[in-house]
Amino acid sequence: MLNIEHELRAFLPAERIRARYIDLVSFASDAGFYHLVPQAVVQPISEAEIKALFAFSHQQAIPLVFRTGGTSLSGQAITDGILVDLSQFWARLTVEQDGQLVRVQPGITGAMVNAYLRKYQRKIGPDPSSISAAMMGGILSNNASGMCCGVVQNSYHTTRHIRFVLPNGQAFSTENPGDYARFEHESRDLHQELAAIRQQIADTPELHAKIRHKYRTKTTVGYSLNAFVDYEHPLDILAHLLIGAEGTLAFIAEAVLHTVPDHPFKSTALLYFTDIYAACQAIEPLTQAGALMVELMDRASLHAVAELPGMPAIVKTLPEAAAALLVEFQEASPEALETRVSSFLASSGELALLNTPEFTTDYAEREFFWKVRKGLFPAVGAVRASGTTVILEDVAFPVAQLGNAIIDLQRLFRQYSYHNAIIFGHAKDGNIHFVITQSFNTTKEINRYQYFMEDVVELVVQKYQGTLKAEHGTGRNMAPFVETEWGGEAYAIMQRIKQAVDPRGLLNPGVIINADERAHIQHLKTLPSVEAEVDRCIECGYCEHKCPSRDLTMTPRRRIVVRRVLKQLEAAGDTAHHQLLLDQYQYEGLETCAVDGLCATACPVDINTGDLIKRLRRENHSPTANKVALLVAKNFRTVEWLARTGLQAGAVFNRAFGPNTMAKLTGGLRRVVPAMPLWNEQLPAPPALKSLRGAAGPPAPAGQPGIVYFPSCLSRMLGTYEGQAKNGLEVFLSVCAKSGIAATVLERAAGTCCSQIFSSKGFAEAYAYTANSIVERLWESSRQGQLPVVIDVSSCAYTLHKLRPVLNPENQRKYDQLTILDSVDFLHDLVLPRATVRQRKQTVVLHPVCSLEKMKSGPKLLAIARRFAEQVTVPQHAGCCGMAGDRGFLFPELTAAATRPEAREVQQQPAQGYYSSTKTCEMALSEATSKNYESILYLVDEGL
Repeated sequence: MLNIEHELRAFLPAERIRARYIDLVSFASDAGFYHLVPQAVVQPISEAEIKALFAFSHQQAIPLVFRTGGTSLSGQAITDGILVDLSQFWARLTVEQDGQLVRVQPGITGAMVNAYLRKYQRKIGPDPSSISAAMMGGILSNNASGMCCGVVQNSYHTTRHIRFVLPNGQAFSTENPGDYARFEHESRDLHQELAAIRQQIADTPELHAKIRHKYRTKTTVGYSLNAFVDYEHPLDILAHLLIGAEGTLAFIAEAVLHTVPDHPFKSTALLYFTDIYAACQAIEPLTQAGALMVELMDRASLHAVAELPGMPAIVKTLPEAAAALLVEFQEASPEALETRVSSFLASSGELALLNTPEFTTDYAEREFFWKVRKGLFPAVGAVRASGTTVILEDVAFPVAQLGNAIIDLQRLFRQYSYHNAIIFGHAKDGNIHFVITQSFNTTKEINRYQYFMEDVVELVVQKYQGTLKAEHGTGRNMAPFVETEWGGEAYAIMQRIKQAVDPRGLLNPGVIINADERAHIQHLKTLPSVEAEVDRCIECGYCEHKCPSRDLTMTPRRRIVVRRVLKQLEAAGDTAHHQLLLDQYQYEGLETCAVDGLCATACPVDINTGDLIKRLRRENHSPTANKVALLVAKNFRTVEWLARTGLQAGAVFNRAFGPNTMAKLTGGLRRVVPAMPLWNEQLPAPPALKSLRGAAGPPAPAGQPGIVYFPSCLSRMLGTYEGQAKNGLEVFLSVCAKSGIAATVLERAAGTCCSQIFSSKGFAEAYAYTANSIVERLWESSRQGQLPVVIDVSSCAYTLHKLRPVLNPENQRKYDQLTILDSVDFLHDLVLPRATVRQRKQTVVLHPVCSLEKMKSGPKLLAIARRFAEQVTVPQHAGCCGMAGDRGFLFPELTAAATRPEAREVQQQPAQGYYSSTKTCEMALSEATSKNYESILYLVDEGL
């Protein structure tokens, strides 16, 4: 029997081959509703390794599938062969010609590309809802379009050059003029076949006209036959066949794309109509008025999001037949925007509207509307019945017939008892998505889905001459119907293309070309209920780009996938695999999760996988461990003293015996005591406790602000770095003095804790004890809530903001009367209005910590820095550093992996100062970048 891992090690290093059980089952799912377990997951870093993988695939007759973001909805990114994960080592990007062009590798997200293009007021043409998580490899391979790009600005039409590797190992680039002759010479048979197909199409007027007609509207069914009409040279034809080929023909190593304008002035409104037909009748007037985006939402989809905080109240009271259009105008100037909107409003009286249109240019309001629209698919999946799978299909009709087509589609929903189905989509292009929830647990249910899909195909293709896939790719679910839509002659050409380029049929087999008429109901995914925290997850993958452990162990999606596999193994009585997976999950799933909660900020339904991990950690603790944690909580003053003593001794020892000595010593001890934290060179000796004594000032005079300063345990235990005149405690008090703010240090501050350490580790009793203790202390020091409390570490502030659920009733009453400010809130709200800036730095770099993002205080940090510096940079790759309190000391590999992209970026842009707002995060970034990150308090103190 083939030992695939052993064979792969002949040309790939072991650390980039994933063949453990946990790897295979966690990569068996993507965002679609199919499930295939790979034999191995590999991470190549070069074209040479790609070529070696192709050779190995052919030698062993093992399928090969490329995967980037894994957000594909039609089963294109899974395999029972070798899965090639490109999400980590293929993220290079170069902006060219002042933003007119952008050069990308397949493993960078579309949103990140747009982030680099933003300063040029440009963006890529495709704008799929999943753009924050979808990567360029998938965007190109699926010929992604989206909400405003229509047909003209989709992947196909905005791609200028492609570099690719064929299954036979030959590589070509349309950017290199010499490759055209080389292609004709080295791939003569393929060159001739493509030329022959082009001639056949040219000689068949009916087929030529059919291709021209179909690509005037959105379609991604089958291969991009328009390449034979749009291009002459076989190399250009082949390059554009790869767009939309869903990874079945070649590996796209790099692409150069034309960019499109990103108009800075935008106005958005949600328009409500009496019924969905009336909404469809408004599409043409809106298009003529210049609306760039016209997104349809039926009443059922509005029901799914009606309870979201911030949704307009009218949504809850709409009649059952109602529908809405989310409309946006975009222009290069505010005057042009106003003209556009006013022109539409002047004629809107003719439409069957339920309300007077209210357009907004407010960024936050607009972003909220688009977040709601982009999250409709996961939002519906989140409320599906337990044990069902969510399915999203993607069709297009002629715009003039869209209203009638939707009514017919709704009739099919009723006929097949899909009572919770919803419809939404890109109305301006006649492109709608419909979502149904479906169980595949019985033959009856599978048959229901099959018969329903056959009727959908009949409706779309025969009755309305529409397209079965407008933008999500053919995949597995429409592969049996490609010939139905295109006809025998065109389908035969597609078969010839696949045979000519991939004669062994090993590259993503079963996708696009599939002889199995039941392919769409094979290898179906099930989503069993597992835990309340994550049962709403439909595995869309929107969260993955936020996860600090994504390049080390697992992502939130994969953590949830494994939990579901564990449930299935338990139900099947497979104790051996269940125990194996549990053992592997301990490090991969539990220990290296930062529980930072950023996954929830990207999740359309706010699933916080960190909450699941905290609970699992809590359940894993023995009674003895819980007792020890509670003992630590009750004696935290002593623990703090011991920690200070240890830090002082470690600093002395490290200075005496050379750099990294303590790191080596703790590393050795860790072999005996696995929970032993590793020494970090960023740990300075603690400050003298005199910093806390005598710091309390008199009561604030009338009209002068006063605060209670809660110095975090980190600030109390960590001292100054080389070149710093003041420690964190002294800097905070200095800022207060210079701003005329009376600061009273928290009474008996030594031994206090915000409780984060116990919360993140899942020690429930210790967490509750510490939370109640600190609220009582804050209540006393703040004069029963009269004075605001300021803590100097953002992560501690966030923890303090979330204490209420674990407080006793009396402390809940006290807590509700407390005002707790993060240092960033304090600086922005209290210091800046009183500040006289005496000096400014030229350039500074910021690291907004996770807590700031969750508290939505990032703009405040930016505003503070801009007041005290001429040029402020927030790295595009700024994200969670993985420190997670002390997790980075226990698992430094987590922090190293999490900070690597940001560190590379920071090291390329020297600055005069580097600032953040949480001590451990500053340590992590200092370690990663070799720059000295400090609290934002230092920048303010130096500038006052």
